[in-house]
Amino acid sequence: MDSSELQPIFDFVNGLVPFNQLQPESLEWAARQLEIAYFPAASHIVPLSDDDRRLYIVRSGAFEVRDKEGELVDRLGEGDYFGYPSLLSGDEISNSVKVLEDGLVYQLPEECFSELCSANREFSRFFNRAYARRMRHEGRFKARSMLTTSRLSSLMSSDPITIDIDQLVGEAARLMSQHRVSSVLVQEGEQLVGILTDRDLRSRVLAEDKGPFTRIADVMTTAPLTVEPETLVFEATVLMGEHNVHHLPVTRNGKPVGMVTSTDILRSQSSQPLLMMGEIDRQTHIEGLVNLSKRIPMLLQNLISADARAEEIGRILTSVTDALTRRLIELAQSQLGEAPMDFCWLAFGSQGRQDQVACSDQDNGMLLAREPDSQEAEYFSQLAKIVCDGLDACGYIYCPGDIMAMNPKWRMSLKEWQQRFSSWVNSPEPKALMHASIFFDMRAIYGPERLFDGLQLSVLELTRDNDIFLALLTGNAMNSRPPLGFFRQFVLERDGSEVKGIDLKHKGSAIINDIARVYALSAGVREINTPKRIRQLVDLGVINRKDALNLADAQEFIAHMRLANQGRQFEEGQKPDNYLKPGAVSSLVRHQLKEAFKVVDDAQSGIRLRFMRAY
Repeated sequence: MDSSELQPIFDFVNGLVPFNQLQPESLEWAARQLEIAYFPAASHIVPLSDDDRRLYIVRSGAFEVRDKEGELVDRLGEGDYFGYPSLLSGDEISNSVKVLEDGLVYQLPEECFSELCSANREFSRFFNRAYARRMRHEGRFKARSMLTTSRLSSLMSSDPITIDIDQLVGEAARLMSQHRVSSVLVQEGEQLVGILTDRDLRSRVLAEDKGPFTRIADVMTTAPLTVEPETLVFEATVLMGEHNVHHLPVTRNGKPVGMVTSTDILRSQSSQPLLMMGEIDRQTHIEGLVNLSKRIPMLLQNLISADARAEEIGRILTSVTDALTRRLIELAQSQLGEAPMDFCWLAFGSQGRQDQVACSDQDNGMLLAREPDSQEAEYFSQLAKIVCDGLDACGYIYCPGDIMAMNPKWRMSLKEWQQRFSSWVNSPEPKALMHASIFFDMRAIYGPERLFDGLQLSVLELTRDNDIFLALLTGNAMNSRPPLGFFRQFVLERDGSEVKGIDLKHKGSAIINDIARVYALSAGVREINTPKRIRQLVDLGVINRKDALNLADAQEFIAHMRLANQGRQFEEGQKPDNYLKPGAVSSLVRHQLKEAFKVVDDAQSGIRLRFMRAY
């Protein structure tokens, strides 16, 4: 290999940890030993052999490492390594490497890798630490509870009890008694059309003085919430908590193939979030909810210790917040009486996106079916105050900006909300753009879906392909930049002379939320959760797959670092915040964090080019 061919290889590996720790002569020697291989996506996998072990360095492209069960271990891009576990352990290669995008890979033979490890302590330490982390990750992954890793197919009853829609309630009750189950699935032909539970028998049959000859169709729950067998137990838990249901039919192509109940999940391991949500549902006083909410910091600690993904932690914690909110609404109605009209309780910001962590404040509002008269307005004012006061007592402090349902400004009819969003979109003043970052991430916590749909769909109709609004929203999203200065050194936040650290929320996660929001509003995507928004944008072809994977990985890594840092702060008796001091983590983590922020910076440049071309 002549010098002209060697120089780009030398320059590339010289920019990688730990090759940049080598002496120039060692680095040049290593660069000369590297072999170049090209793997097209059509080849599907990288061929690995125990007879020819190598260290693989990704020069370009995208790859996935999966274990022998097919579970995702890691995603790799430019500058990442694979192959080192078997080089260090001597064990047989058990993982497979899938080619996601055409890529070039540099390969260092085993004897060269061993020589570099023997000659350079930092080089050896880097890969040994990486191997230890991989082993901890895989060990924790396999040891995690069924709640976060198993699929419903491993938990559901695979022989669900079904009954035809033309049958009577008496026959359904006999089936439930005979099979000792608390529900039957109602079919029309082979398709699932409803579910009849023991709760339905109590509330819709016995309480209504109806007898065994009542038609099932008259008392069943129609169009029940369903999932597929591949759904994670974690996802099912969240759905059951969000919709306050205890029976979840499992279907494929509309045909029932199984049933999962809250009891099934409670019997599985580590069901603490669902247990907590069940306890929330049974509380009859706000004091009970306040006491339960004191467990949330420990729940967060347990999830962090279990090495759950940041996305999972956010959804679990938000599900607990949702459950508290719904129960507060129910307790308020038991005190004030039934609401005079349909309404939705809206969650904005982090609760809307389902990415809550520690120290979350309130961002909520109320959507009313129509304009209330003075008496009705007073009812909703009292209800909102009970709920917001209750949330504050449970640790969700009042919004510093007063964006709460107890503020009449954010308690409006459908028509008023539509007009408010229309003014924000069509007259996007700076304050309107600030509101966009909060209000456009909205989700209904309580109330009829059709009412919320009427608002959300009208909002997306306003923003889809609205070049002026999207350009200004993009400009607003550029106000914060990732904390990288010259020579890619971290820019630290300071409070006077005190160094607070890297602001992982406002300089990282929040920017990614802004980027995903701009793309989602431009394409009319209804999803609110940022990782799900990114996945849906890929499916629609709005973002290319490589950029989306990079952005999703950066989001997960930065959010994970934020949670891990808050976990450390909690253990040390400090008040959790969003600031990470670089000295608190290893040089490798700092390197990875810089790479994640570089992805965020590139993604910001991407939306600027796409939506601000004419501005």
